[in-house]
Amino acid sequence: MTDAYRTVAGPGEASFEVRGSEFVGYVDRANTVAEAEAFVEQIEARHPDATHNVPAYRVPAGGESSGGSTMLREYSSDDGEPSGSSGKPALNVLVQQDIRNVVAVVTRYYGGTNLGVGGLARAYSRGVKDAVADAGTVEEVPHETFAVTVAYDDSGSVRGLLESAGVEFDADYEADVSFAVRASVEDAADLRDRIRSATSGRADIE
Repeated sequence: MTDAYRTVAGPGEASFEVRGSEFVGYVDRANTVAEAEAFVEQIEARHPDATHNVPAYRVPAGGESSGGSTMLREYSSDDGEPSGSSGKPALNVLVQQDIRNVVAVVTRYYGGTNLGVGGLARAYSRGVKDAVADAGTVEEVPHETFAVTVAYDDSGSVRGLLESAGVEFDADYEADVSFAVRASVEDAADLRDRIRSATSGRADIE
């Protein structure tokens, strides 16, 4: 069986104050570096006047896993805070809780009192911890996506097969019918074989 992993159940948010500074922690799912970076940019755009927006993420280095062990891209930045005081503590929360496919940003509005490296580390860690607690965590299995294109005559059989398999898919009805399928890595190969069998090999699978 392909290894399951823990991630956040969805977006989470938490805010608190420490000696006048306001901190707001955000987390959400991200399956790629691009998705993680887009989330960071979204939070930065939401708080353009913040003193710091500190990001941290753990995502598959090459996208969603295609089986076997997954190389993770782990990234953090202090975003102008003293070196090692913010980004690394934020990332450490994700590592210690063994959460992946996740991105976090902790926003700080400076309140006039320096917190010191230790105080900053505790605050940024708390921002991620509280946001993760707000989001909740779930266990997931790695997924992959593939496309299936068939003629209209075969589309009903393929759609029925996908529905009975309980996988996520989108259908696009044009000259032919295209299905964008998202299935667990463990089940994807068998599902493709069943589609080929159901269509007597007429399905174009990519």
